[in-house]
Amino acid sequence: MALDIRLYLRKECDALYGQLTELVHVLCKKAEQYATAVMPGYTHLQRAQPITFGHHLLAYAEMLLRDKARLYDARERMNVSPLGACALAGTTYNTDREMTAKALGFTGAMQNSLDSVSDRDFCMELASVISIIMVHLSRFSEEIVLWCSWEFKFVELDDAFSTGSSIMPQKKNPDITELIRGKSGRVFGDLTTLLTMMKGLPLAYNKDMQEDKEAIFDAFDTVKMCLTAFIPMLDTMTALPENMRKAAAGGFINATDCADYLVSKGLPFRDAYKATGELVALCIKKGLTLETLPLEEYKEICDLFDEGVYDAINLDKCVNDRTSLGGPAPQNVLAQVERVRSLNQ
Repeated sequence: MALDIRLYLRKECDALYGQLTELVHVLCKKAEQYATAVMPGYTHLQRAQPITFGHHLLAYAEMLLRDKARLYDARERMNVSPLGACALAGTTYNTDREMTAKALGFTGAMQNSLDSVSDRDFCMELASVISIIMVHLSRFSEEIVLWCSWEFKFVELDDAFSTGSSIMPQKKNPDITELIRGKSGRVFGDLTTLLTMMKGLPLAYNKDMQEDKEAIFDAFDTVKMCLTAFIPMLDTMTALPENMRKAAAGGFINATDCADYLVSKGLPFRDAYKATGELVALCIKKGLTLETLPLEEYKEICDLFDEGVYDAINLDKCVNDRTSLGGPAPQNVLAQVERVRSLNQ
């Protein structure tokens, strides 16, 4: 049984690795498609600074690349053979454990017979890896739920991945993302089961350990099922850049760029920050935006302002100028896509 579970989970790891690779491929395709689609970036769920939709999607690609690396590493550590350890103390028969390990595709044989039969670290480690994957899928699902709402309306899901309401004919519910968000708790429970099962066991084998199968099998089944639905849902999802742009234009997310403009004129940032805050307060009071506020109003708060401020706070320029490594400038996004694709093997 110690051997069989490793052989089985090795195949499960390979299948899950393939699904994660496919999801990263879809993210790269979408990021490339929307590399110039300006949207608000958020902190505290408040509009913060302008980014692009492509840049946002690539953040999840980076998470998934780490998930793949963790899965690969866990598989490598698991890929050693316990065969030949027998009940706990090995055997007096003349056997070649290295030969059987090689024949079964393992990198080698486990070096301690007690550890060979009682180790379930690999189950706990894989459940931990899967739990982190589910955290990422749940975070992404939550954003899609928000983006589908009329309050955001940044994306629209294909009808095949949405459901209607039992009594409200206008509804188009993102049920798959809600189910994935809920399934994450189930996987976390599987991890907790494994940790709790193993925490008080003396060496070597104990019957408690038969509980490992239900928990780790369920964790793999759940994450694979979620990815089976999530990948085509994301692939067929339609972004609505005009709505993203409208949201970006309405939340003073170019305020930092306005402050940076004053810094470029020689004003210390703390003073530029204060002046820009006063400008935002003035805009709110008058029902204006930084783009529509007259220049004379700017000058009343700081005489360093001139006509160049309107160019500095242009949303496209705000995004295009963010060319630092990892930034949202479209040229960066396209370069990031190529990097992620090269790593997504």
